[in-house]
Amino acid sequence: MGLGGGLVSQESARNLDIAEDFCNRRKPEQALPYLMKAMEDPHNLDAYVQMAFLMPTIPEGIKLLEKAEAGGRVILKHYLSPTCFDDGNEYIGQFWTLLETRPYMRVLQAKVRLAFENKDYNKSAATMIEMLRLCPADNLGQRDWLGSVLLQAGRNADALSFAQVWLDPDRRDPETCSPPRGGCTFEPPSQTPLTKEFIEKIKQRVDESMVYTAALAAFKLWGDCELARQYLRIAAWVNPFVLAKILAKVERPKSLNNTPRSLNGPESAHDYLWLAQKLWMAPDVWEWANSDAEVMSYVLKKCSRSRCNNREVRVAEFKRCAGCKEVVYCGQVCQKEDWKSHKPMCQSRQQSKAMYKNILYGKSRPQNEDVPIVATDFTSAGIATNFH
Repeated sequence: MGLGGGLVSQESARNLDIAEDFCNRRKPEQALPYLMKAMEDPHNLDAYVQMAFLMPTIPEGIKLLEKAEAGGRVILKHYLSPTCFDDGNEYIGQFWTLLETRPYMRVLQAKVRLAFENKDYNKSAATMIEMLRLCPADNLGQRDWLGSVLLQAGRNADALSFAQVWLDPDRRDPETCSPPRGGCTFEPPSQTPLTKEFIEKIKQRVDESMVYTAALAAFKLWGDCELARQYLRIAAWVNPFVLAKILAKVERPKSLNNTPRSLNGPESAHDYLWLAQKLWMAPDVWEWANSDAEVMSYVLKKCSRSRCNNREVRVAEFKRCAGCKEVVYCGQVCQKEDWKSHKPMCQSRQQSKAMYKNILYGKSRPQNEDVPIVATDFTSAGIATNFH
């Protein structure tokens, strides 16, 4: 939907829909003329986003997004308030909650991505910091990226400060469940070791990106200190898939993935490594991560067959199931013997992935799919939930 849900002309919206369909079918050349027509309406910021990713070079894409960003600011100042971007204004902190602001925020999100791919880490970080100022609740998930990008930019203290604020629930606003300015006040980070109680609190629910950022930033600031080790061990416990790839010196992922994911699973590890793996491959960092016995106890996997006690001696020694990619076996014998019990979960996982991909690319639901699809809609009688 274009800016304001009614500001974009029907003709412009129709042209964008056609262009996006061509893009989803991997026919960008056929999408271009429709995008050009859609962009004739200056309110259609989403058309600029789509076009930016089709530009011949990344700098040209960034330039186009900055044009859309400037235009979006003018539009929002007209429809919301001339001061809607000023600190203290009633709209600050409410961006994305307001439908009118969503296309503008998507422009910024696209700028974050292209600036990162252009290795302009300071521009990418600055854009995320602005997004978190406008929307501290972080509906677009920028906090998962910002710590890594700050590290790429050499802003180690800011990266640790940011991670420490988000890791501490007591420093969040109870109404928004987020820290002030989305954690971007960048106060001096603490070197005080964590208490056992705080460590257990972090482990209850934390994304791997935040604690891996904290570990790496603390090591870069103060070397092999107790705090850095604590964060590293928490990170390995929360998501061992990340360190397994790093310590096995597996090649960095070439792109992000769009597959279904559980919290701190192999898919989110893949995306974190796309962002930050090169930082962990520095010789001093790699040796530090590889030297901790507790970390290795989380990373070295046990064979998934319940009656097998074999454990890896070296990282990534066992092979993952090619279907679900969530279990590992020490050899073909254990894999074959375990298949009967593993098969239902494996097939269910693959069905979920297939359904997600079909929804993502606008395709029909897979045949023989027994996973329910749930739709929630606003009606005159309230919220209605339908199962299909």
